[in-house]
Amino acid sequence: MRILLTEDDPQLGRATQIGLEQSGYAVDWVTTAAHAKTAVQLHDYGCVLLDLGLPDHDGMTVLSSLRDTGYQGAVLVVTARDQIKERIAGLDAGADDFIIKPFDLDELSARIRSASRRATGRLREELVHGDLVLDIADRRVTKAGQTVTLTVKEFRILQMLVEQAGRVLSRDQLEKNLYSWGDEVESNAVQVHIHHLRRKLGRELIRTVHSIGYCIDKPAAT
Repeated sequence: MRILLTEDDPQLGRATQIGLEQSGYAVDWVTTAAHAKTAVQLHDYGCVLLDLGLPDHDGMTVLSSLRDTGYQGAVLVVTARDQIKERIAGLDAGADDFIIKPFDLDELSARIRSASRRATGRLREELVHGDLVLDIADRRVTKAGQTVTLTVKEFRILQMLVEQAGRVLSRDQLEKNLYSWGDEVESNAVQVHIHHLRRKLGRELIRTVHSIGYCIDKPAAT
């Protein structure tokens, strides 16, 4: 998943970005409301982490603007404000959840997963595709009951393809959900990850659609 982090504190912003990237997310970090609005227009984010105390506009204004302009992904408000009235106003404006600074990165990751589940209509932290089971929280994969060890990026590609089974995802779509701004991406990076997934899970699982991208077909109806 690609995340937009809005945070004007340089130390907290960088620490949060690094922590989330180590958990496998692609994280773009901005420090102003204006940059946040532009980023959402240009990129497809699964979740926005929204600081309320931005220097150019209040985060509540940004939240209302995001929802008014059609952003349907998860919005998790990250704030030092802990008054109940602030939380009620945020939820009414379209926030999915709140987390109060200072926060634990494991709790932040859990709240991101929970908010993203609600945004996508997924009820559980588990994806099942035939004999393949993905535990999203633990980033663990089993096939026919046997654990399969994947790298973080291999897991994210597999998760995207399973979540959108039957849909062809282009290399560009996969890259945008794997890499943050400024990451150096080899031209064949996605192909390499796909090759490793096929070697570990079977060549028949992921189908190449020539000149378009990759697809995991929907399981056959029983």
